Amino acid sequence: MNRSYALFLAFALLQGCQTLAPESTDTQAPALDAAQQPDKPVVYGSFSQDTIYNLLSAELAGQRNRFDIALDNYVSEAIKTQDAGISERAYRIAEYLGADQPALDTALIWAKNDPDNLDAQRAAAIQLARAGRYDDSMTYMEKVLQGKGDTHFDFLALSAAETDQDTRDGLQKSFDRLLQKYPDNSQLVFGKALLLQQDGNASAALALLEEHPPEDGEIAPVLLRSRLLQSVGRGDEALPLLQKTIRQYPDDKRLRLTYARTLVEQDRLDDAKIEFSSLVEQYPDDDELRYSLALICLETKNWDEAAGYLEELIERDSHVDAAHLNLGRIHEERNQQQAALDEYAQVGPGNDYLPAQLRQADILVANGRSTEASRRLALAREIQPDYAIQLYLIEAEALGNNDKDAQALQVLEQALKQYPDDNNLLYTRAMLAEKRNDLDQMEKDLRSIIAREPENAMALNALGYTLADRTSRYAEAKALIDKAHQINPDDPAVLDSLGWVNFRMGNLDEAERLLRQALERFPDHEVAAHLGEVLWSNGKRREARQIWAKGFEAQPDSPILRKTILRLTGSETL
Repeated sequence: MNRSYALFLAFALLQGCQTLAPESTDTQAPALDAAQQPDKPVVYGSFSQDTIYNLLSAELAGQRNRFDIALDNYVSEAIKTQDAGISERAYRIAEYLGADQPALDTALIWAKNDPDNLDAQRAAAIQLARAGRYDDSMTYMEKVLQGKGDTHFDFLALSAAETDQDTRDGLQKSFDRLLQKYPDNSQLVFGKALLLQQDGNASAALALLEEHPPEDGEIAPVLLRSRLLQSVGRGDEALPLLQKTIRQYPDDKRLRLTYARTLVEQDRLDDAKIEFSSLVEQYPDDDELRYSLALICLETKNWDEAAGYLEELIERDSHVDAAHLNLGRIHEERNQQQAALDEYAQVGPGNDYLPAQLRQADILVANGRSTEASRRLALAREIQPDYAIQLYLIEAEALGNNDKDAQALQVLEQALKQYPDDNNLLYTRAMLAEKRNDLDQMEKDLRSIIAREPENAMALNALGYTLADRTSRYAEAKALIDKAHQINPDDPAVLDSLGWVNFRMGNLDEAERLLRQALERFPDHEVAAHLGEVLWSNGKRREARQIWAKGFEAQPDSPILRKTILRLTGSETL
């Protein structure tokens, strides 16, 4: 190659005037846009002929979509020459390709050799944060702060979310150190608030944001503050805050979406529907908004409107499976069983597949078409073998829900011949055996699970509860439930079992304490029945009736509540 021509080409390439690939290709490597260009021209040093050749080779490789060669050459020359222009180009390519280590290495070279370039310092800070080197990252970000550039302290805080506590504590100290020097810097304040929130210190995070109102145009601190207000029990203040900010920035989509979601969280569904409708009108191509609106219409039982949005989603080829699933729900609400089956049958593999299969099975079995349900599920297992176990469980559940326990047992026996060691199948057979008063089979299956998984809290709790409720083996039952409690101390089902076994052993005060905890965490009708019986036995009969009444509010047709009340009072009514 002619040397002067090569020099001319290399100079042009280093000025960032070309991309790695020609415009005709679908995939283009990064070119520096106006926002990425340095504030002043980069002064390049003189390069050896080898360097020029390697850079030309890199560009030609990029044009042929050999980005690996392009990256290797640029990184090699950035390390060798320590040139700011080459290292920036190498960094842009590495970032584009998602090559973390080369991006870090070249960002550091760029920052070192162009110390006044805020883009370089910011790039180094971000790459260091991605690598988990938070203290070093803060050093570079402080340089950006000193230069009055756009910092990314929020990125540092968010990137540390999954790190260990020591790392997070160190990062908080770095934030505190900088806040002492720059107490009014809103970006630092926001980053520190994020760290506090991630550590579960919502009150401190909220106080920090309230002490330092955001600067004009800063939306993220307002969004965080609204979430924090919700989490500390001051949700009534979140909506006025968002409304006030929306009046300032009426076209900010994030604000309006947060406002709409907050309305949903506060159960103001009619208002949320109005807000989501407005958002869909303003952003007609956003199908996430359209799907959210459809779900709100479902919750408010606006079936026609919900169906309209769901059908639009199907036409737009968006959320198709979820749309078919929810259209099936609408048809069920209208008692249009065949139409519901037709919708459920169109749901493909994915998150909505198994719920759709369960609804199909339930409808068919409930309408005396259990043979058809079995045939459909057998075909589904053949077509989707990865779902086979779940489909067996669905068939057994549908049969059991419709008092066809013998058929459900046959299905589980068939499944266990194929998958003899599957704990979900064994657990389901155990629960069915308990329902059929076959306690020996129940215990055998649960102990088989526990033998393989000694820390299986669900099996431990189920066996312990049944022994406490259906036998007099209280000490054995309590040992099992105690172990489940050690594994899952806050599980309301375990707390209920522990309270019940204490009641059966005559420890009424301890039983009451535990059952109150269980009911507080999970207001379930069965827990209400247990707590009411303990209170009744402890002479607190008025409160027992109150607890039972609340249980009926949660489950008006609860058989366990009716049986408990009849057994203790002689009447099914309160």
